[in-house]
Amino acid sequence: MTTIGLAGDTMLGRKVAERLAEVEPSELFDAAVVAVCNEADILALNLECCISDRGSPWPDPRKPFFFRAPPHAVEALSLLGVDVVTLGNNHALDFGEEALLDTFAHLDRAGIAWVGAGEDLGRARAAVVVEHNGLRLGVLGISDHPEDFAAEPDRPGIAFADLARGVPQWVGDAIDAVDADVVLLTPHWGPNMTAQPVPHVVEAAETLAASGVDLIAGHSAHVFHGVRVLGGRGGAPIPALYDLGDFIDDYAVDATLRNDLGLLWLVTLDGSRPVRLEAVPLALDYCFTRLADPDEAQWITDRFTTACAAMGTDVQEADGRLVINWTP
Repeated sequence: MTTIGLAGDTMLGRKVAERLAEVEPSELFDAAVVAVCNEADILALNLECCISDRGSPWPDPRKPFFFRAPPHAVEALSLLGVDVVTLGNNHALDFGEEALLDTFAHLDRAGIAWVGAGEDLGRARAAVVVEHNGLRLGVLGISDHPEDFAAEPDRPGIAFADLARGVPQWVGDAIDAVDADVVLLTPHWGPNMTAQPVPHVVEAAETLAASGVDLIAGHSAHVFHGVRVLGGRGGAPIPALYDLGDFIDDYAVDATLRNDLGLLWLVTLDGSRPVRLEAVPLALDYCFTRLADPDEAQWITDRFTTACAAMGTDVQEADGRLVINWTP
């Protein structure tokens, strides 16, 4: 058995960066959260910022937020045991190409693989393969926004895919090119602050499941969504985690959607097949993430169970975790 850990939007810039100027990276996460992360054999997350002390804000007067973490923020990722991050999102180029290239370098030095962006179009669209005890996990990252961050043959950027118009052919080709036992696709898709996946995300997930991936783990909404099992090649069940929610940030809290309450996800593989999900309730305090207290965990449980039921997925509770089994 192999356990794949998945964390959602991880924003280490702005006020989190200011906190990092005063405390050690270990002060961003409760020790119990780090312990859950360390249960994973391979841990992946969405890094929703660049890592650099250089660059200038992206020159778009309509863009309201710019996230840049200091170089030593990578120590927080190492503390968690992160193996791979996706940079395919709408903040990778917040401080331009120079800062994005710095991000690659800082991650490389820390031994953390990255997908979803690159120094050119080919690298941005390419998968990476992470190994554990002989299992080869191929990871691909894509983003459906913003188009002006898109990598080009001679320009750094993200793996942009206009999913609102359907899944482009190159995504299927990239999936086919992965040489791995298991393929994880991690898309940054849909708008912020939605309680459920929007129609183009639902449609894209179905196409991607049929294209040869084994697990889909999305993000962008800042709110966790339900889980649905889709049909893959040959009828194989493909879990779609439509949105992982947030993992750490300094964001304003929506009183209804409660983006300050989230989940840390552990997917168990039996060989190459996902057979079990354990989702651990989290609370995101200001620039600090901890395990949810009982009242917070109940709110998360109620919301997740309802969201999954609407997708035909049964959720059980076990030892404070939310469990989905895909065994026959």
